[in-house]
Amino acid sequence: MSTQPPARPAKRSTGHKSARASGRVPTQPHPLLDPSQDNDPQRDPALYLNRELSQLDFNFRVLAHAQDAAVPLLERLRYLCISCTNLDEFFEIRAATVRQAQDFGMPLAADGIPHATLLKRIHDRAAELVDAQYRCWNDVLRPALNESGVRVLHRQDWNARQTRWLRAYFRDEIMPVLSPLGLDPAHPFPKILNKSLNIVVVLKGKDAFGRAGHLAIVRAPRSLPRIIQLPERVSGGEHDFVFLSAVLSAFVDELFPGMEVKGAYQFRVTRNSELIVDEEEVENLALALRDELVGRGYLRAMRLEIAADCPKPIVRTLLENFDLPENAVYRIQGPVNLNRAAQIYDMVQRPDLKFPAYQQRKLQDMETIFERAAKGDVLLHHPFDAFAPVLELIKQAAEDQNVLAIKQTLYRAGKDSPIVEHLIQAARNGKDVTVVIELRARFDEEANLRLADRLQDAGVQVVYGVVGYKTHAKMLLIVRREGRKLCRYTHLGTGNYHAGTSRAYTDFGLITSDADIGSDVHQIFQQISGLAPAIKLKKLLQSPFTLHAGVLKRIEREARHANAGRPGRIVAKMNALNEPQVIRALYEASQAGVKIDLLVRGACTLRPGMPGISDNIRVRSIVGRFLEHSRIWWFGNDEDPELFCSSADWLERNLLRRVEIGFPILDPDLAARVKEESLDNYLLDNLDAWELQADGRYLRLAPEGDAMPHSAQATLLAKLCG
Repeated sequence: MSTQPPARPAKRSTGHKSARASGRVPTQPHPLLDPSQDNDPQRDPALYLNRELSQLDFNFRVLAHAQDAAVPLLERLRYLCISCTNLDEFFEIRAATVRQAQDFGMPLAADGIPHATLLKRIHDRAAELVDAQYRCWNDVLRPALNESGVRVLHRQDWNARQTRWLRAYFRDEIMPVLSPLGLDPAHPFPKILNKSLNIVVVLKGKDAFGRAGHLAIVRAPRSLPRIIQLPERVSGGEHDFVFLSAVLSAFVDELFPGMEVKGAYQFRVTRNSELIVDEEEVENLALALRDELVGRGYLRAMRLEIAADCPKPIVRTLLENFDLPENAVYRIQGPVNLNRAAQIYDMVQRPDLKFPAYQQRKLQDMETIFERAAKGDVLLHHPFDAFAPVLELIKQAAEDQNVLAIKQTLYRAGKDSPIVEHLIQAARNGKDVTVVIELRARFDEEANLRLADRLQDAGVQVVYGVVGYKTHAKMLLIVRREGRKLCRYTHLGTGNYHAGTSRAYTDFGLITSDADIGSDVHQIFQQISGLAPAIKLKKLLQSPFTLHAGVLKRIEREARHANAGRPGRIVAKMNALNEPQVIRALYEASQAGVKIDLLVRGACTLRPGMPGISDNIRVRSIVGRFLEHSRIWWFGNDEDPELFCSSADWLERNLLRRVEIGFPILDPDLAARVKEESLDNYLLDNLDAWELQADGRYLRLAPEGDAMPHSAQATLLAKLCG
């Protein structure tokens, strides 16, 4: 596998290879798909790519935008930091899961790679990514930023005046909160918090008690800023910055008076952050989760990042204390917390170095949302459409005397969410308010616990979801009295109820008064909160009951159409794909002649382009200004198409182990709009698109011949926000 996805255009045909057009219409399953050839053909490793390695490659595609000179400079910095943050989370979750699978002898993934082999390949691929990240920072971005007047100063670049100011800053602002720890029999190696900044110091001499110095650890408290801006009167530049790690290394000798500092080396350890709570064994999930959160920052170590010049004996000492193997070390040519440079993006107000601002589209009429939805469904395409109608819907529901009840799921709401304020006000106004809060939303567990407490204190009925199944569905239900009848208004979405991410992620939301959809959502809320039995829904697909089967049924239907000589067509967009049965169904549909386009942003374990198996399948990944987050599935169905939006990816966890929904876009005009904006438009992209090859490599596409350059996201900005 290449060390980095190439930036050159991919040389490929723009069309699918049709089995029917080529005269090769299979009458028997391909040997790799034939059940008679294998007791479990879905597990044949030749059919699958590895999820973890595929996820790592997504970060190369993100990094490519940091290396792209056509992208504004501060945006390039942001892409670099995103790739670093993503890598942190990869080790905290994905690599940690592989390590745990190895420890407990868990079954291999569908690709069949042994756990030990996979961990080695993860290290090698991640090392390539880290090297590319720091080359991008040291050789490209930092020099370019300096030339643009945004200077990130290395220690050797400080002049005398800057050095004096930084030394005073160290003494006044940093030194008082530090607690250096000399290592000796009375002071064993301290606990090191996950992803915290630390300095290991090599000392010579004796302290005031006559103790011989050897090693000391200096931990940087979370309260200290990781990026320090120098005053313009001191530095001469409006935007001059230094990393905290550089300041600590420069003045660490002041913490050890009378001793000689022989060396100071920054390091950072990344730990497993996957919380495991045996929900069936606890009486109070919230209490158990609070207990787990206390120790989360000190779970098993997964990765050690350390300054490149750190001597090998010190590295071995750290590895021994963290119980890490040699292949867990990543030597860093720069700050170990490079992702903290993202703060510079917000600290520097330079519109010329950022993407142009845009104006989100808003609903134009002055009706209430209820009046608007009663006339017809309302479709919102974020971030091009403002999130304000969703906030306004909840606000109006909280204040409307005819509204009797509000029910909502919250997975990630964000800090100081206006939605929460509206829900609290609704409860104070006498509405029956029920909120399903997913306590196990990864990395938001603590925030969601606080949110649950606050809502309960305000009289909101809080439900923690279903034991064993994360509630990931995005649903809002409002029950309103209109004359002599009760009407239901629903909002369903592909993304979280989070005003902040609605400006950074592409997502769809639907506001509808459709009675069947309202009834389905009502029953799902009853099922989640009331221990109800399985239910038969009229319009929605629901995981873990009908969503997986519904997807398979529709893929198989396209295959039957193709086998009968009718057109077969599938276009689907999602964040990730790894569910073996879905992949097998797609392979079989491809064999039948179904033309399949998949827009998969991140990890994809399906291999496209395998002769006789997947040569009718094309997989693309789009990485642009906004994070692609919407899940959309379009099935041609012999000119009677179906289009679903969903909260679920085609992952095993989403289809089988979560509470998810897929909702149809019933209005033909709105369905056509979703297809045109988020499927057809994206299949034309030849600037931000990468195409997956059968060997797992991604090739970046570029305009060929007379083709016009086309960016799907830029097209939507011009069309919807121009």
